[in-house]
Parts: sequence; C-alpha cells; structure tokens
Amino acid sequence: MNTAINERNPELIWTKLCEEATRVIAQEPILASYVYNCILNHRSLASALSVILANKLADEVMSAVSLRELFEEAFEAAPNLIIAASADIRAVYDRDAATNTYLPVVLYLKGFQSIQVHRLANYLWRNSRQALASFIQSRNSEVFAVDIHPGCTLGMGIMFDHATGIVIGETCVIEDDVSILQHVTLGGTGNEQGDRHPKVRSGVLISAGAKVLGNIEIGSGSKIGAGSVVLSDVRPHTTVVGVPAREIGKCEVDSPAQTMDQSLGSH
Repeated sequence: MNTAINERNPELIWTKLCEEATRVIAQEPILASYVYNCILNHRSLASALSVILANKLADEVMSAVSLRELFEEAFEAAPNLIIAASADIRAVYDRDAATNTYLPVVLYLKGFQSIQVHRLANYLWRNSRQALASFIQSRNSEVFAVDIHPGCTLGMGIMFDHATGIVIGETCVIEDDVSILQHVTLGGTGNEQGDRHPKVRSGVLISAGAKVLGNIEIGSGSKIGAGSVVLSDVRPHTTVVGVPAREIGKCEVDSPAQTMDQSLGSH
C-alpha cells in the first residue's frame, strides 16, 4: 500500500501524534499540561479531537462538556469522520511547507480545525438537526473566520491553507484531495434557490482570494489563479486566471492540490 494513503489510517496518525507529544513535553515542559490534556490523556484520535474542538468552540451558550459529547456522538455514529480527519491531517503534512510534524496541525491550525467542526455540523444537518447544525456553523465562523454552510459536502484530504475568510455555500460539493487558500468564496450568483453552488472535483487547487460562483463544475486536477473570478465550468487539468477567469493552459501535474504551486508560469 502507498505510504501516504496508509498513513491516513487513524491508528497510525494517533501513534505519531503521541510520539510527537512526548517529545514536545521533553523540549518544552511549560506545555506539558496542555499537551497532556489535548493528546496524552486520551486513547484515540476521536477522543482527543473531541476535547480540542470542544474547548475551541465553547461559549456562554454551550459548554465544552456538551460540545465534547456532541463530537463523541458523531464520531461513534459515523466512523468515517475520523478517517476523514486523518486524511486531512496527512494532507496538511504533505502539502504545507511550514509543517513537518502532525501535532501542530491538530493543536493549532485553524484550517484543519474548522474542517472538522464543519464535519460535525454536516453530520447534524444530515440527521435532521438543522438548528443545532446552524449553531455549530455560527461558532465555526466566529472562532475560525471560516463560514461553511452545514449542507456543504466535503471529501477527504482537504486542506484549508491559512483559512481566514473562506466562505462555502450550501449546495457546494468538494471532492477528495482539494486545497483551498485564504479568502476564497465558493458561492452563488444571487438569491436563486436549489442547487446553486460550485462542484469542485478531486485534485483542484483554488488559490488565494479566488471567487467561484454559481452551479458550475471545476474539473479534476485544475488550478484557479489567485484573485480570479470564475463564472463558468473549468475543464479538467487546466489553469484559469483573471476577472472573469479564462483558460491559459494545461496543468502539468495531475493534482495541483498536492504541489500547492500558485504560480502561473508553469501550469
């Protein structure tokens, strides 16, 4: 089995997180209590994420204890949520040049954390708990500056780099192994109803500040240049740029999301 895929396994990810946590405590004893509370006091990635995310979201309306119970309920009922979280951790590790260990992804990176909070909101939305899902969405936006409608469907291996200002609409679908940078909008074109948001296929890179609007398809392995406004379908394995965006060439790699190369000189 391919190493990168194999290391999406939650048990392998968890083992590495515990090893890294032990090293961090030895290097920085001042962080010991925090790292124990977040990682080493737990027996699984699901348990650790429940505590980390609950503490991030807690406010005067909903306590960390209540939120932790919600996450634990979701993770138990839908084990794929933890498989997806493991794939998201690995995505950051593989694609972010500033990340060479797993632990900071889980503890500090709001792009990763906001995705996991959305997965809870989406779980609630799909199980006829829309009011609670909307509350979780609101907290996600307030805490992480990432606004994803609970109805949006996310695949696995998603990376939000920097994440601030990302907005994603209700009927948007994002397939596996997609990378999205800060201040990206995947939205509608007005107040139309029904299926009205983009469908982003696997391997796509959406660069900083891009706006992708309407029920359009962004073909697999394509690249959207920074600051572009995309209003029509994008063919697979092509690069588009501009306002409105136009095709400027083919992508030389199968998955721009993996390389994170926002340049336009080599497509």
